[in-house]
Amino acid sequence: MMIEILTSSTLNTIQDFGRPDAISLGVSRGGAMDRLALAYGNILLGNDPDAAGIEVVFFPFRIRFDHATSFALTGARTAATLDGTPLPPDWAMQARPGQILTIPAPTAGARCYVTLRGGVDVPQVLGSRSTDLKGGFGGLAARALRRGDRLQTLPVPPLPFPATGYGLTCPTPLPDGGDVVVRALPAAEYALFTAGSQDRFWGQPWKLTPSANRMGYRMEGTETLTLDSPVNLFSHGILPGTVQVPPAGQPIVQMADANTCGGYPKIATVIEPDLRVLAQTAIGQSVRFIQITRHEAVEAMRLDARHLHALACGIDTLRPDLAPAISVTS
Repeated sequence: MMIEILTSSTLNTIQDFGRPDAISLGVSRGGAMDRLALAYGNILLGNDPDAAGIEVVFFPFRIRFDHATSFALTGARTAATLDGTPLPPDWAMQARPGQILTIPAPTAGARCYVTLRGGVDVPQVLGSRSTDLKGGFGGLAARALRRGDRLQTLPVPPLPFPATGYGLTCPTPLPDGGDVVVRALPAAEYALFTAGSQDRFWGQPWKLTPSANRMGYRMEGTETLTLDSPVNLFSHGILPGTVQVPPAGQPIVQMADANTCGGYPKIATVIEPDLRVLAQTAIGQSVRFIQITRHEAVEAMRLDARHLHALACGIDTLRPDLAPAISVTS
Protein backbone atom coordinates (compact mmCIF):
# COMPACT_ATOMS: atom_id res chain seq x y z
CA MET A 1 0.00 0.00 0.00
CA MET A 2 1.18 3.51 -0.74
CA ILE A 3 0.04 6.99 0.26
CA GLU A 4 1.06 10.39 -1.11
CA ILE A 5 1.68 13.46 1.02
CA LEU A 6 -0.29 16.38 -0.45
CA THR A 7 0.53 19.06 2.14
CA SER A 8 2.99 19.08 5.04
CA SER A 9 5.47 21.23 6.94
CA THR A 10 8.92 21.17 8.48
CA LEU A 11 7.99 19.15 11.59
CA ASN A 12 5.59 16.43 10.44
CA THR A 13 7.62 13.25 10.69
CA ILE A 14 7.60 9.46 10.81
CA GLN A 15 7.83 8.21 14.39
CA ASP A 16 7.59 4.98 16.36
CA PHE A 17 8.63 4.41 20.00
CA GLY A 18 12.18 5.59 19.35
CA ARG A 19 15.59 4.27 20.40
CA PRO A 20 15.69 3.78 24.19
CA ASP A 21 18.41 1.13 23.85
CA ALA A 22 20.75 3.63 22.14
CA ILE A 23 20.81 6.25 24.90
CA SER A 24 24.09 4.79 26.22
CA LEU A 25 25.58 5.62 22.80
CA GLY A 26 24.63 9.28 23.17
CA VAL A 27 21.58 8.93 20.90
CA SER A 28 18.32 10.57 21.98
CA ARG A 29 15.41 8.25 22.68
CA GLY A 30 13.25 10.15 20.19
CA GLY A 31 10.06 8.60 18.93
CA ALA A 32 6.47 9.77 19.24
CA MET A 33 5.86 12.61 21.67
CA ASP A 34 2.49 11.05 22.56
CA ARG A 35 3.35 7.36 22.68
CA LEU A 36 -0.08 6.40 24.00
CA ALA A 37 -1.87 7.99 21.03
CA LEU A 38 0.45 6.21 18.58
CA ALA A 39 -0.08 2.88 20.38
CA TYR A 40 -3.87 3.36 20.32
CA GLY A 41 -3.88 3.93 16.58
CA ASN A 42 -1.71 0.88 15.95
CA ILE A 43 -3.78 -1.41 18.15
CA LEU A 44 -6.96 -0.30 16.38
CA LEU A 45 -5.35 -1.55 13.17
CA GLY A 46 -3.94 -4.81 14.52
CA ASN A 47 -0.36 -3.50 14.34
CA ASP A 48 2.32 -3.80 16.99
CA PRO A 49 1.82 -0.84 19.36
CA ASP A 50 5.16 0.68 18.33
CA ALA A 51 4.71 0.42 14.54
CA ALA A 52 5.82 3.57 12.71
CA GLY A 53 3.18 6.19 11.96
CA ILE A 54 3.02 9.88 11.06
CA GLU A 55 3.23 12.50 13.81
CA VAL A 56 1.37 15.62 12.64
CA VAL A 57 2.28 18.89 14.35
CA PHE A 58 1.55 21.51 11.69
CA PHE A 59 -1.79 21.77 9.94
CA PRO A 60 -3.60 21.41 7.63
CA PHE A 61 -2.19 18.02 6.69
CA ARG A 62 -3.49 16.11 3.69
CA ILE A 63 -2.70 12.67 2.25
CA ARG A 64 -4.09 10.65 -0.64
CA PHE A 65 -4.50 6.88 -0.52
CA ASP A 66 -3.26 5.22 -3.69
CA HIS A 67 -4.57 1.80 -2.66
CA ALA A 68 -7.32 0.49 -0.42
CA THR A 69 -6.11 0.29 3.15
CA SER A 70 -7.06 0.74 6.78
CA PHE A 71 -5.90 3.78 8.77
CA ALA A 72 -6.50 5.33 12.18
CA LEU A 73 -6.43 8.90 13.46
CA THR A 74 -5.62 9.43 17.14
CA GLY A 75 -4.23 12.07 19.48
CA ALA A 76 -5.36 15.68 19.16
CA ARG A 77 -9.04 16.34 18.39
CA THR A 78 -9.55 17.69 14.89
CA ALA A 79 -12.42 18.09 12.45
CA ALA A 80 -10.74 15.59 10.12
CA THR A 81 -12.51 14.39 6.98
CA LEU A 82 -12.13 11.58 4.45
CA ASP A 83 -13.30 12.95 1.10
CA GLY A 84 -15.38 15.45 3.02
CA THR A 85 -16.96 12.92 5.40
CA PRO A 86 -16.26 13.85 9.07
CA LEU A 87 -14.26 11.36 11.12
CA PRO A 88 -14.81 10.85 14.87
CA PRO A 89 -11.78 11.09 17.18
CA ASP A 90 -9.70 7.97 17.94
CA TRP A 91 -11.17 6.27 14.90
CA ALA A 92 -10.12 3.53 12.48
CA MET A 93 -11.45 3.54 8.92
CA GLN A 94 -11.11 1.86 5.54
CA ALA A 95 -9.93 4.13 2.72
CA ARG A 96 -10.54 3.50 -0.98
CA PRO A 97 -8.02 4.31 -3.73
CA GLY A 98 -7.97 8.03 -4.48
CA GLN A 99 -9.60 9.16 -1.25
CA ILE A 100 -8.07 12.16 0.55
CA LEU A 101 -7.66 12.51 4.32
CA THR A 102 -7.67 16.15 5.46
CA ILE A 103 -6.65 17.10 9.01
CA PRO A 104 -7.23 20.75 10.02
CA ALA A 105 -5.86 22.48 13.12
CA PRO A 106 -6.81 20.76 16.41
CA THR A 107 -9.67 21.88 18.60
CA ALA A 108 -8.03 20.17 21.61
CA GLY A 109 -4.48 18.93 21.97
CA ALA A 110 -1.48 19.82 19.84
CA ARG A 111 -0.47 16.82 17.72
CA CYS A 112 -2.20 13.88 16.11
CA TYR A 113 -1.10 10.55 14.67
CA VAL A 114 -1.96 8.87 11.39
CA THR A 115 -1.31 5.15 11.61
CA LEU A 116 -1.62 2.74 8.70
CA ARG A 117 -2.29 -0.99 8.58
CA GLY A 118 1.14 -2.66 8.67
CA GLY A 119 2.98 0.50 9.71
CA VAL A 120 5.08 2.86 7.61
CA ASP A 121 7.93 1.02 5.89
CA VAL A 122 11.19 2.99 6.04
CA PRO A 123 14.64 1.59 6.91
CA GLN A 124 15.40 0.87 10.54
CA VAL A 125 18.32 2.75 12.08
CA LEU A 126 19.51 1.55 15.50
CA GLY A 127 16.37 -0.54 15.77
CA SER A 128 13.86 2.23 15.02
CA ARG A 129 12.14 3.90 12.07
CA SER A 130 11.76 7.19 13.94
CA THR A 131 12.99 10.42 12.39
CA ASP A 132 15.79 12.10 14.35
CA LEU A 133 15.93 15.58 12.84
CA LYS A 134 18.68 16.70 15.22
CA GLY A 135 20.88 13.66 14.52
CA GLY A 136 20.06 13.56 10.81
CA PHE A 137 19.01 9.93 10.51
CA GLY A 138 15.96 7.68 10.48
CA GLY A 139 12.51 8.22 9.00
CA LEU A 140 12.27 9.18 5.35
CA ALA A 141 15.70 10.44 4.29
CA ALA A 142 16.23 11.80 7.83
CA ARG A 143 13.88 14.74 7.26
CA ALA A 144 10.34 15.98 7.73
CA LEU A 145 7.68 14.93 5.24
CA ARG A 146 7.24 17.05 2.13
CA ARG A 147 4.56 17.50 -0.47
CA GLY A 148 4.90 14.75 -3.06
CA ASP A 149 6.49 12.20 -0.72
CA ARG A 150 5.15 8.69 -1.15
CA LEU A 151 5.13 6.27 1.78
CA GLN A 152 4.91 2.49 1.59
CA THR A 153 3.52 0.26 4.32
CA LEU A 154 4.74 -3.16 5.39
CA PRO A 155 2.83 -5.99 3.67
CA VAL A 156 0.17 -7.51 5.94
CA PRO A 157 -3.21 -9.19 5.36
CA PRO A 158 -6.21 -6.81 5.28
CA LEU A 159 -8.60 -6.53 8.22
CA PRO A 160 -12.40 -6.76 8.12
CA PHE A 161 -13.94 -3.36 8.79
CA PRO A 162 -17.49 -2.10 9.31
CA ALA A 163 -18.43 0.42 6.64
CA THR A 164 -18.42 3.27 9.13
CA GLY A 165 -15.21 2.23 10.92
CA TYR A 166 -14.82 1.92 14.67
CA GLY A 167 -13.05 3.56 17.57
CA LEU A 168 -12.56 3.85 21.30
CA THR A 169 -11.95 7.03 23.26
CA CYS A 170 -8.46 7.34 24.73
CA PRO A 171 -8.78 7.23 28.56
CA THR A 172 -6.28 10.04 29.09
CA PRO A 173 -8.03 13.38 28.47
CA LEU A 174 -6.50 16.05 26.26
CA PRO A 175 -5.76 19.56 27.53
CA ASP A 176 -8.74 21.70 26.51
CA GLY A 177 -8.54 24.85 28.61
CA GLY A 178 -7.56 25.84 32.13
CA ASP A 179 -4.39 24.72 33.83
CA VAL A 180 -2.82 21.52 32.52
CA VAL A 181 -1.93 19.25 35.47
CA VAL A 182 1.34 17.33 35.16
CA ARG A 183 2.56 14.87 37.81
CA ALA A 184 6.23 14.84 38.78
CA LEU A 185 8.75 13.54 41.31
CA PRO A 186 11.50 15.57 43.03
CA ALA A 187 14.81 15.07 41.21
CA ALA A 188 18.44 14.70 42.29
CA GLU A 189 19.19 18.39 42.99
CA TYR A 190 15.77 19.22 44.44
CA ALA A 191 17.20 19.83 47.92
CA LEU A 192 19.68 22.39 46.53
CA PHE A 193 16.88 24.80 45.63
CA THR A 194 15.61 27.29 48.20
CA ALA A 195 12.50 26.36 50.13
CA GLY A 196 10.72 29.24 48.40
CA SER A 197 11.74 27.95 44.98
CA GLN A 198 10.47 24.49 45.82
CA ASP A 199 7.13 25.99 46.85
CA ARG A 200 6.99 28.13 43.70
CA PHE A 201 7.73 25.19 41.41
CA TRP A 202 4.74 23.25 42.73
CA GLY A 203 2.55 26.22 43.56
CA GLN A 204 2.60 28.68 40.68
CA PRO A 205 1.40 28.14 37.10
CA TRP A 206 3.99 27.89 34.31
CA LYS A 207 3.24 29.04 30.79
CA LEU A 208 4.47 26.98 27.85
CA THR A 209 6.57 29.37 25.76
CA PRO A 210 7.07 29.41 21.96
CA SER A 211 10.58 28.05 22.67
CA ALA A 212 9.14 24.55 22.81
CA ASN A 213 10.17 21.74 20.50
CA ARG A 214 10.82 18.00 20.47
CA MET A 215 14.01 18.52 22.51
CA GLY A 216 12.53 20.49 25.38
CA TYR A 217 9.64 22.64 26.60
CA ARG A 218 10.71 25.96 28.10
CA MET A 219 8.33 27.15 30.80
CA GLU A 220 7.83 30.70 32.10
CA GLY A 221 6.57 31.69 35.53
CA THR A 222 6.01 35.00 37.27
CA GLU A 223 8.75 34.14 39.78
CA THR A 224 11.99 32.34 39.01
CA LEU A 225 13.69 29.42 40.77
CA THR A 226 16.97 29.83 42.61
CA LEU A 227 19.50 27.65 44.41
CA ASP A 228 20.58 28.07 48.03
CA SER A 229 24.11 28.65 46.72
CA PRO A 230 25.82 28.34 43.32
CA VAL A 231 26.67 24.80 42.27
CA ASN A 232 28.89 23.44 39.49
CA LEU A 233 27.82 20.11 38.08
CA PHE A 234 29.57 17.87 35.59
CA SER A 235 27.43 16.92 32.62
CA HIS A 236 25.45 13.84 33.58
CA GLY A 237 22.77 11.62 32.13
CA ILE A 238 19.26 12.98 31.58
CA LEU A 239 16.11 11.48 30.11
CA PRO A 240 12.78 12.69 28.71
CA GLY A 241 10.82 14.11 31.63
CA THR A 242 13.84 15.65 33.40
CA VAL A 243 13.10 19.22 34.54
CA GLN A 244 16.29 21.28 34.43
CA VAL A 245 16.67 24.82 35.74
CA PRO A 246 19.26 26.97 33.91
CA PRO A 247 20.70 30.14 35.53
CA ALA A 248 17.75 32.27 34.33
CA GLY A 249 15.57 30.33 36.76
CA GLN A 250 12.88 29.23 34.29
CA PRO A 251 12.51 25.44 34.03
CA ILE A 252 12.96 23.34 30.90
CA VAL A 253 11.21 19.97 30.60
CA GLN A 254 13.20 17.53 28.48
CA MET A 255 11.02 15.91 25.82
CA ALA A 256 11.37 13.01 23.36
CA ASP A 257 14.48 14.30 21.55
CA ALA A 258 16.22 15.36 24.77
CA ASN A 259 20.00 15.36 24.88
CA THR A 260 21.39 12.35 26.73
CA CYS A 261 23.43 14.47 29.15
CA GLY A 262 23.39 17.95 30.64
CA GLY A 263 24.77 19.99 33.51
CA TYR A 264 21.90 22.15 34.76
CA PRO A 265 20.49 21.25 38.20
CA LYS A 266 17.35 19.11 38.11
CA ILE A 267 14.39 20.05 40.27
CA ALA A 268 11.90 17.38 39.18
CA THR A 269 11.09 14.56 36.77
CA VAL A 270 7.76 14.42 34.94
CA ILE A 271 6.37 10.87 35.00
CA GLU A 272 6.20 9.00 31.69
CA PRO A 273 2.36 8.93 31.40
CA ASP A 274 2.19 12.72 31.75
CA LEU A 275 4.81 13.45 29.11
CA ARG A 276 2.01 12.75 26.61
CA VAL A 277 -0.11 15.38 28.41
CA LEU A 278 2.69 17.93 27.98
CA ALA A 279 3.14 16.85 24.35
CA GLN A 280 -0.53 17.72 23.76
CA THR A 281 -0.28 21.11 25.49
CA ALA A 282 -0.51 24.10 23.17
CA ILE A 283 1.86 27.07 23.23
CA GLY A 284 0.68 29.63 25.78
CA GLN A 285 -1.26 27.17 27.92
CA SER A 286 -0.74 27.16 31.67
CA VAL A 287 0.84 24.12 33.36
CA ARG A 288 0.88 23.17 37.04
CA PHE A 289 3.24 20.54 38.40
CA ILE A 290 1.81 18.23 41.05
CA GLN A 291 4.15 16.30 43.36
CA ILE A 292 3.42 12.59 43.69
CA THR A 293 5.16 9.60 45.26
CA ARG A 294 7.22 6.96 43.49
CA HIS A 295 4.47 4.43 44.24
CA GLU A 296 1.86 6.67 42.58
CA ALA A 297 4.12 7.09 39.55
CA VAL A 298 4.48 3.32 39.12
CA GLU A 299 0.70 2.87 39.45
CA ALA A 300 0.14 5.51 36.75
CA MET A 301 2.41 3.59 34.37
CA ARG A 302 0.62 0.34 35.17
CA LEU A 303 -2.73 2.00 34.47
CA ASP A 304 -1.53 3.04 30.99
CA ALA A 305 -0.43 -0.56 30.35
CA ARG A 306 -3.83 -1.87 31.48
CA HIS A 307 -5.63 0.56 29.17
CA LEU A 308 -3.63 -0.66 26.19
CA HIS A 309 -4.19 -4.29 27.12
CA ALA A 310 -7.94 -3.72 27.46
CA LEU A 311 -8.06 -2.05 24.05
CA ALA A 312 -6.09 -4.87 22.44
CA CYS A 313 -8.47 -7.45 23.93
CA GLY A 314 -11.46 -5.51 22.66
CA ILE A 315 -10.07 -5.24 19.14
CA ASP A 316 -9.18 -8.95 19.06
CA THR A 317 -12.79 -9.71 19.95
CA LEU A 318 -14.13 -7.30 17.34
CA ARG A 319 -11.95 -8.27 14.42
CA PRO A 320 -13.18 -11.81 13.57
CA ASP A 321 -16.94 -11.15 13.47
CA LEU A 322 -17.24 -7.35 13.80
CA ALA A 323 -19.27 -7.77 16.99
CA PRO A 324 -19.73 -4.51 18.93
CA ALA A 325 -17.06 -5.29 21.51
CA ILE A 326 -16.07 -1.61 21.52
CA SER A 327 -17.79 1.60 20.48
CA VAL A 328 -19.00 1.07 16.91
CA THR A 329 -21.21 3.84 15.61
CA SER A 330 -22.66 4.93 12.32
